[in-house]
Amino acid sequence: MEISFTILGAFIAIITTILVEYLRRPNLKLSLASSEEQKYSDRPAKFMRALRVKLENRPLPSLLSWMSRNPAMQCSGMITFHHLDGQNVHGRSMTIRWPETPEPIPLTFRLDNKRAEIVDPARITLEQRMDIFPSEVKLVDVAVRFDADEECYGWNNESYFSDPPWRNPNWRLSKGRYLVNLTIISSGQKCSCLLRLINDGLIRDFRLENALPQDYDNINEANRHLKL
Repeated sequence: MEISFTILGAFIAIITTILVEYLRRPNLKLSLASSEEQKYSDRPAKFMRALRVKLENRPLPSLLSWMSRNPAMQCSGMITFHHLDGQNVHGRSMTIRWPETPEPIPLTFRLDNKRAEIVDPARITLEQRMDIFPSEVKLVDVAVRFDADEECYGWNNESYFSDPPWRNPNWRLSKGRYLVNLTIISSGQKCSCLLRLINDGLIRDFRLENALPQDYDNINEANRHLKL
């Protein structure tokens, strides 16, 4: 009987440990963020409106406040842009950019009284990773629109080195409405959201909205055909 209680106690301790570790796992949530507008005098555009998404590592419920949520380590992510029927616009995914990280602008210097630049290709393609601690919120860049342009562009580190600068033709989106599928990966976990990108009006109306139920069906149907 004593041995049975010992085994039972060990079993309960193991189950409790597993449960606690499960509850403490990062709990990531993606949601809409406010757009940001910037004016410039010496950059590739005079006016920019940027669309972003928030990524939060949600805290534990108040009843479990005696524990602490684990941080989400080495978060990275990808974005795909789709037509409303679910078809991928560019046929590939775009590595995300965290706007609070330094801009990967070229190094500039003077040579024989001429301005020269050095571009480090590694800074363009380097996959950015971010640690997100409990209750912390980080922003993710999605798309931008400039000046009097009707088209918009997906925005990441490549945009700083594109030709023309900022208006990266690889992520150009013509006037219209699109779906944005964003996936964040952290320590084997995935967090995704589907949004609508509205780019069929004036720049002040350039925005992100929550996807509609039929948008999920269209994305799933398009993905199903790709797997066939």
